[in-house]
Amino acid sequence: MSSRNGSPTERPTPRPEQSPAQRTYSRWASLVVLCAGTLMTILDGNIVTVAMPAIQSDLGFSAPGLAWVVNAYLIPFGGLLLLVGRLGDLVGRKRMFVAGLVVFTVASVLCGVATSQGMLIAARAAQGVGGAMTSAVVLGMLVALFPEPREQAKAIAVFSAVGAAGGALGTFLGGALTQALNWHWIFLINLPIGIVAWIAALRILAPDRGAGLGKGADYPGAALVTGALMLTVYAIVGAGERGLGATLVLGAVSIALFVAFTLRQARAARPLLRLRLFRSRLLTGANGVQILMVAAMFGFQYIGALYLQRVLGFSELMTGTAFLPAPVLIGVLMLGLSARTIGRFGPYRVLLAGLVLITAGMALLARVPADGSYVVDVLPALLLLSTGFAAAMPAVTGLAMSGALEEDAGLASGLFSTTQVVGGSLGLAALTTLAASRTDGLVDDGTALVTATADGYRLAFAVGTGIALAGLALAAGVLRPGRESATEPVKAKAEAESGAGTEAESEAESEAESEAEGRVEVSG
Repeated sequence: MSSRNGSPTERPTPRPEQSPAQRTYSRWASLVVLCAGTLMTILDGNIVTVAMPAIQSDLGFSAPGLAWVVNAYLIPFGGLLLLVGRLGDLVGRKRMFVAGLVVFTVASVLCGVATSQGMLIAARAAQGVGGAMTSAVVLGMLVALFPEPREQAKAIAVFSAVGAAGGALGTFLGGALTQALNWHWIFLINLPIGIVAWIAALRILAPDRGAGLGKGADYPGAALVTGALMLTVYAIVGAGERGLGATLVLGAVSIALFVAFTLRQARAARPLLRLRLFRSRLLTGANGVQILMVAAMFGFQYIGALYLQRVLGFSELMTGTAFLPAPVLIGVLMLGLSARTIGRFGPYRVLLAGLVLITAGMALLARVPADGSYVVDVLPALLLLSTGFAAAMPAVTGLAMSGALEEDAGLASGLFSTTQVVGGSLGLAALTTLAASRTDGLVDDGTALVTATADGYRLAFAVGTGIALAGLALAAGVLRPGRESATEPVKAKAEAESGAGTEAESEAESEAESEAEGRVEVSG
């Protein structure tokens, strides 16, 4: 079997001498390795949150400067995902994943030993590069390892559980390590994880053959899209600090870069990003839904932690402990029920149910009082959000990846990870800015600080409810099974863009698209 450009497909294949049991073990062992690498980057993205006051006190950051401990990681991470996802298709996804583990682990050690603001910010940027290299290719490797729909649903459920639970677990570990030791250990903990994951990746992951850098490496296009993505993330994460005017200017420049990139891809002989990818209703719609869903969830995680600390008076360790029900519930539901539920009802219905629960959880948080309690005002919403996310995330992941052909799996994986980062950044920037503005206005009018802070958080949660509701509406309208695609058949698209597609290859692509659409209606 070969791809359209004539190169062998990149699906890792077990050695011929392996028995069926050995092949099954090899694939699931590979999934464990991929999850370990993902867990490291997910933990790092959340573990910093609770430790921010300690970092500020130790290194003397100003309030605006402290934000760059997060921003320095997010900008290269979000900006490079699409590029390294495509490079993974070209040079081999295993090579990209292993190299990313090395970069991320070394950068983590540099963060852990940082003694100045500049050193920490530079090391965080290097972490973002390594995180992008590992995250961008993981989903492409996963769908190649598990092509059968039912097994793929199980694998995606495990992967999603690790990612989702790891996010909440990071909040707990951040509080525990900072309070028990010091903030340096929130980064140094990545060293043993990274070493084990690197050794396991070399030994367990099957080698894959990329198409080669000469096939599809559109470097001008890469520069345009990487610059556009980095500028977009930069505009989002620094919006509150710069003000509306400067943010709008940056946004306009990033849009111009995206337009230039699109025009370049339409004309390039070997485009970095095949524009046909966006003609898939499943892929495009699922990425749009993810942006809105993650925006609401990421905003909850950050503002929820602030509410516990600044309004209810929780310590770092208490805050981390308060979030522990989330990873436990997410892990149990995703690993125990998600794949079977999706197999029985289909990813579309499961996604809608999850988004309904997320919207309901955000709506409960929109009424948290200044004199509230964790058990009454926070825990019920936390359980609803966790249950909803456990249902929605594997479903939307499966829908997105089912909309891509195998040869585009690495690129689709990078795109999906990119929209996840952009969604989280957008939600964090928008909701924290709204909360701060409302709080400052009330304090200026003479309202007590705690009361004003709680009111600001209620506004943020109310807007988060609207964002989640928009995600629900988009999913219901775009991802409904059985809908006729508004685009031309894959065969015609592939031939039009390549100019040299053979009949057999085009028929294979049509079959792949039909199979992808069919996954939406998997039944028990």
